[in-house]
Amino acid sequence: MYMRMAIRECQNAAEEGEVPIGAMIVHPEKGIIGKSFNQVEMLQDATAHAEVLAITQACQATGNWRLEGCTLYVTKEPCPMCAGAIVFSRIAKVVWGVSDPARGGESVFHILNSPSLVHRVECIPGILEEECKEHLVGFFRGLRANRREIRDAED
Repeated sequence: MYMRMAIRECQNAAEEGEVPIGAMIVHPEKGIIGKSFNQVEMLQDATAHAEVLAITQACQATGNWRLEGCTLYVTKEPCPMCAGAIVFSRIAKVVWGVSDPARGGESVFHILNSPSLVHRVECIPGILEEECKEHLVGFFRGLRANRREIRDAED
């Protein structure tokens, strides 16, 4: 259910021309306390990833920067920046759809479970993976097609 809600957020991102990644933070007692989608282009802010924006909302909703016991649902494995924010906000669990074997905060850099950091995060990858992947692949396919059309029009 929550991953499907994160997928709806990722669709909002795509509609805004953003990389389609959506995130949802769920508190064990309060329910949904943060949700967002990538807004890097919209806000012209390199840190406006879905996870970071959802963490900000969740901290405001709880009045606490510690999100202990919370679960983050996100359509793509968090990048290193987002993984760092997840660790430092003390989120207990991250559930994601598509892994990122090239730049993943956990699968490449092992940030979510680094013995050097003060907190470890339970990771559950591959939830609704194909559906999450379709959104990303479709978005980037559309970008490439648009670039070809522009190149062809310039010739």
